[in-house]
Amino acid sequence: MESLRVMSSWPVGTAAAAVVRADGGVVGAHGPVDHRFPLASVTKLLTAYAVLVAVEEGAVEWDQPAGPATLRHLVAHASGLAFDSADAQAAPGTRRIYSNTGFELLARAVQEATEIPFDAYLAEAVFAPLGMTSSSLDGSPAAGATSTVSDLVRFAAELQAPKLVSEGLVAEATSVVFPGLRGVLPGYGVQRHNDWGLGFEVRADKSPHWTGTTSSPRTFGHFGQTGTFLWVDPDAGAACVALTDRAFGDWAVRAWTPFTDGILAELTA
Repeated sequence: MESLRVMSSWPVGTAAAAVVRADGGVVGAHGPVDHRFPLASVTKLLTAYAVLVAVEEGAVEWDQPAGPATLRHLVAHASGLAFDSADAQAAPGTRRIYSNTGFELLARAVQEATEIPFDAYLAEAVFAPLGMTSSSLDGSPAAGATSTVSDLVRFAAELQAPKLVSEGLVAEATSVVFPGLRGVLPGYGVQRHNDWGLGFEVRADKSPHWTGTTSSPRTFGHFGQTGTFLWVDPDAGAACVALTDRAFGDWAVRAWTPFTDGILAELTA
């Protein structure tokens, strides 16, 4: 895809990307797609999907108590917990407070229920069946995974045409839960409706946003502070993975939105 070539002008050392359809077909790719990058918070998508598997297996339930709230609150950043501590900053279900601690408690609940270390459970439940042989969780379930564009293409295809869990469960996870909550979208400021699904950020009507101005409201995904992102736009019938080796900052705010708009324009041309 011509639209991917703009990555060559990004102020980063190494960058790779790919666009993938629901059938797993790669529409276009750029850069070293087998290079391993730290994912930062894109890790949350992988963790959330492992939790979906645990829910489907009956190991855990969304409304079971966990921390100060429930698993549903934790995965949707609606538990009230602070970003990086167990301090409660709001009552559950009243504010969207982005919380790494919430994801750590979420993973702990799955680990206790399955009696399998969470990194091993993620590998067994998601990485192995999808053939993600270059992916690993080496730190926090909120931000500690490493992967490649090639592996995340497989994951992005799964998100569009699920085989590990039911389509209904993925539809629930990628729809807004606890709608109407106000909160800060990291890097983009306060959003009056900071909509989130079950681990997946939902674009909805957020502005500004890291996806495109032409991205559909149903677009879902996540970005990471290591300069990484993955989005799925159901209306476009495609997903995009982009990984870099430069920390998120003003350069990404300037680059990512027109990049996505270019991809969407090329897909619909």
